[in-house]
Amino acid sequence: MILEVRGVETGYGSSQVLFGVDLQIRAGQVVAVLGRNGMGKTTLLRSVLGLLPLHRGSVHFAGQDISGWRPDRIARAGIAIVPEGRLCFPNLTVREHLTAFAANRNPEGGQVWTPDTVFEFFPRLAERAHNMGNQLSGGEQQMLAIGRALVTNPRLLILDEATEGLAPMVREEIWQCLAQLRASGQTILVIDKYVERLLGLADQHVIIERGKVVWQGSSAQLDADRTLWTRYLGV
Repeated sequence: MILEVRGVETGYGSSQVLFGVDLQIRAGQVVAVLGRNGMGKTTLLRSVLGLLPLHRGSVHFAGQDISGWRPDRIARAGIAIVPEGRLCFPNLTVREHLTAFAANRNPEGGQVWTPDTVFEFFPRLAERAHNMGNQLSGGEQQMLAIGRALVTNPRLLILDEATEGLAPMVREEIWQCLAQLRASGQTILVIDKYVERLLGLADQHVIIERGKVVWQGSSAQLDADRTLWTRYLGV
């Protein structure tokens, strides 16, 4: 088990957001967290990344209890995030982004990501290697945010709204890239609203409603029960 969230409860100030959330991801799996806006998905990610203290429960990563660890220590342990909004540095070039974050936090993994392998994966970034972060289109920034996470060679890659706000053609390109990462054996936790595309990508799905896990199962199970879509996903 790469990631195991056990009975996590947390929130902001006196407002509780998560109520006993459980989540498990095995090595090589792709797991999607689904739910309407404001249901606690990003709060769950912040709890995993150490950005939000837990009130109750625990988070285990690669066999270690990382509850209470600082975010930088969690990142060095092998968790990388592609954040919502991309958050590229405006004053760094594309190559500087990739060089600054390069590390090998998964020495037992098969694929070794370097700036050059990211350029092979995203040829458009190679064309923009000397452009600043604020000189890129939204799609190029998303590719850079994914590449920045990949060069850390993470054991777990987390993507928060990876295709949000992108043009359809660029969105399709990102989905194809995620499918390639899955085929390479990369363990992935993804949040996105495009359920149809997640059915072909994720092994397991977890639906969160008002801070609680209300359903979890396989892509086949989610595809077969469309009442879940209207009840919890607004689709």
